[in-house]
This record gives sequence, structure tokens and C-alpha cells, in this order.
Amino acid sequence: MLTEKNTSDKYKYCEFCGRTLPKHYEGTLCPTCQEAQLFRNVRDYIRANTVNEYEVAEHFHIPLRQIKEWIREGRIEYHEVNTASTISGMHCQRCGAPVSFGTLCPNCLKLMNTQGRSVAPAISPDSRMHYLDTPSDKTK
Repeated sequence: MLTEKNTSDKYKYCEFCGRTLPKHYEGTLCPTCQEAQLFRNVRDYIRANTVNEYEVAEHFHIPLRQIKEWIREGRIEYHEVNTASTISGMHCQRCGAPVSFGTLCPNCLKLMNTQGRSVAPAISPDSRMHYLDTPSDKTK
């Protein structure tokens, strides 16, 4: 019984996922759950307001690079209205057109998909992954 009391005195738990946190940890959510909650709040704020990435960063007191990373990852998207002036510095990796989501503009994404090309970046010759040149035989 004494051991259980000492253990409960040293730790507290994340309110969302139940992970163990040090007793002196500030806040009630673990870092992973805090980031997930922040992301949800940012996403909902962008959906509800016509804002640019600078306004979002200022409103939530987070680095601008975090918001741009979420855009590149395709996790958040700005309103279609006036997209070109909404996100500065976010351009299609293929043609350079402004993007509001991911790394390719809708035209290049459509073109790449219709031509049967992968939208993933090209593999460099120095890559340590190797692919077979011949297709697998499915009749075996």
C-alpha cells in the first residue's frame, strides 16, 4: 500500500489519453494531446473565419512555420476565396502556382493522376531503397 501511495504522488495522468505525466508537469494534457487539440482549434478557426496564416499564428501564438507545415502535409486548407493572396510563400512544387493545400496545385495534381504518375517526389539515385524493374507475376 505504501508503494501505491508513493507512485500516485509522483505522477498524474493526461485527461484525454491517460498517459502518465510527472506530478510537476504543467497542464492536464500530454504534449501529443496538446498538439492534437491545438490542431483541431486551428482547423476550426480557419473554417469559421476568412484569415491568412499570419493572423492564425498571431491568434494562437504559434510559429508560422507550424501552420505552413500543416498546409504542406495536407492537414488544413484555406477557403477557396482569394487563395492566391491568402497564403504567402506556398507554391506548387511542379509549376509554382499558389496552393492552399498540400504541395501541388489542383491542376498539377489532376495532371499527374491522369498521366498515371505518382505524386510522390522522384527517388534520387543515391536512395538506399531499390525497386525491381520487372512487374511481379501474379499468376504463380
